Amino acid sequence: MDTLLNIIVVEDHDALRKITVDALRGMGHEVIGVDCAEAIDDEVATFPADLMIIDLNLPGEDGISLAHRLRAAQPNIGIIMLTARRQIDDKRTGYESGADLYLTKPTSIVELGAAVEALGRRVKRSTEAQPALQLSLANLCLRGPGASISLSAYEAAMLASLSRASGQRLAYWQLMELVGKPETDFSKNTLEVQVVRLRKKLMQAGSGDQPIKSVRGQGYQLCVKLIVV
Repeated sequence: MDTLLNIIVVEDHDALRKITVDALRGMGHEVIGVDCAEAIDDEVATFPADLMIIDLNLPGEDGISLAHRLRAAQPNIGIIMLTARRQIDDKRTGYESGADLYLTKPTSIVELGAAVEALGRRVKRSTEAQPALQLSLANLCLRGPGASISLSAYEAAMLASLSRASGQRLAYWQLMELVGKPETDFSKNTLEVQVVRLRKKLMQAGSGDQPIKSVRGQGYQLCVKLIVV
């Protein structure tokens, strides 16, 4: 599909989780697998998900509770429940808790891929419907429907460069080069902290839930409309 999706698979069965993650990566998506709901909080700061695939029978917080929490925090996120629970009442509870799709195991990889692609189109339309933000390089100011936010010179340069790049995507080294320091002085971890801060500012300005995506092993992609003035 045209849209690169960031997907988190929440499945405590190790072999099934690996098969699912590998298959979705083979379809071109960026995918992380975790074995419990609690592990998600460590991932989302650096890997904001477009779509979650959730098993219901998880250790600790179960899939129903997780879906409800995710839907409240990120109204536009895609949620697919993938579970052995087949009863009508289970399905009703799943949809009421925030699921977009409810699939029962065993589900073929082909069917799961089709479900991800269909739901991904909705996620893409939601992103495209977001209003454009405006970046003033002279004033180091980001303006949007939510607020006007002050930026550092590096944050402004990062946003402008991402907006002008092919696919609005830059590699790690390209973003580090903007600082004018060698990689030994400006590590990927430092860059990650800068991106997390910038992502928060974009959301404060009204960008929506996923303004900057991590492209695993490569760099970052800007996922909002940005007008540079």
